Amino acid sequence: MYVADSRASTPASADGAVRPLAGRRRAAIAPTVLALGTVSLVTDVSSEMVTAVLPLYLVSGLGLSPLGFGLLDGVYNGFSAVVRLVGGHLADRGGGRHKWVAGFGYGLSAVCKPLLLVAHSLTPIGLVLAADRTGKGLRTAPRDALISLSSTAESRGRAFGVHRAMDTAGALLGPLVAFVILRAAVDGYDAVFTVSSCVAVLGVLVLVLFVPGGRGGAVAAERPTVRGAVGLLRRRGLRRVAVCALLLGLATVSDSFVYLLLQRRLGVPDRWFALLPLGTAAAFLLLAVPLGRLADRVGRWTVFVAGHGALLLGYALLLTGWHGPALPYAVLALHGAFYAATDGVLMAAASDGVPEALRSSGLALVQTGQALARFACSLLFGAAWTVWGDRAALVGAAVALAACAVLSLTLRPKATVTA
Repeated sequence: MYVADSRASTPASADGAVRPLAGRRRAAIAPTVLALGTVSLVTDVSSEMVTAVLPLYLVSGLGLSPLGFGLLDGVYNGFSAVVRLVGGHLADRGGGRHKWVAGFGYGLSAVCKPLLLVAHSLTPIGLVLAADRTGKGLRTAPRDALISLSSTAESRGRAFGVHRAMDTAGALLGPLVAFVILRAAVDGYDAVFTVSSCVAVLGVLVLVLFVPGGRGGAVAAERPTVRGAVGLLRRRGLRRVAVCALLLGLATVSDSFVYLLLQRRLGVPDRWFALLPLGTAAAFLLLAVPLGRLADRVGRWTVFVAGHGALLLGYALLLTGWHGPALPYAVLALHGAFYAATDGVLMAAASDGVPEALRSSGLALVQTGQALARFACSLLFGAAWTVWGDRAALVGAAVALAACAVLSLTLRPKATVTA
């Protein structure tokens, strides 16, 4: 039984701002959201330990080219797209068994972590990362559906903000743990992968023990089908959200490339590289809840597009000739602000136009388009860097992002809260 229920819906403005009914108390954050936030916190410590050292491990340790790294980075961040629809559909078709589908995804990712200890070339590493991202793809939509279904419409942005803040606390701790292990252990990378495996198992245990296993939201009169899930795109509001997320994803350079660009601009020593994600995580942690609440008040789409404006400004700073000591702080702060304004806010915006019985499938549709677009961006950016250099590649990404942001403003979806 969930403390808050999205069926207690309130009117939404054309921009996604939800106006509370007069006299209604602001809903508390549901225990389900807090429990899922704890799972994400622990799991992100594990994941970000690997993410923090992976670019350096692949490029410097294994000697991969930027194109080879772009391929693996695309697999790491985009492969989950092919199974997100599966995870969303299984959760809905199972009558709301979102917890168990998400749990299987978390478990699969935990199993993959120790396999990095025995993978030392492009093909096996690619296979391990693909399996790990399969787990992420299976769990993401059911988890976000649980958050949406456990929250009232007027507090949904705040609920996603709280979850993302807890998730990002793990992202902040992960690189710190990796940094300490790299400096203390003889076989630093192997030690990081081993500790990451143990932490991932802890995250699965927290999910099993503390996340409620009941049904999330309404049960459909008819069993959900794949055709019915894809048919959600006939809803104009959801279709516009999905298209805009896809377009903007095509110009979103992956985190790893941003950190590699900063390292090259500033000559950051390899031993400090694992700390760069901390700047992004710190800004994300500080801004996730305030921007989630702002999105509830002024409009989710306004905040979402503004977040991409922050990312564009970060690109611009990387393209300038400025090499001052404040450059990494400014770029990483903008990078974190981008995530705080877009990650949970996009899911809150998409939730407004999806019926409860297909909530997981609807969110998966949006996530799939965005993940596929970012996969393509990693491949294209890595290829452009290899052929023309990092500066030309970033100029192309910046121009594309500016154009896609303008187009997304013209395609502004009109939100509707659907029970």
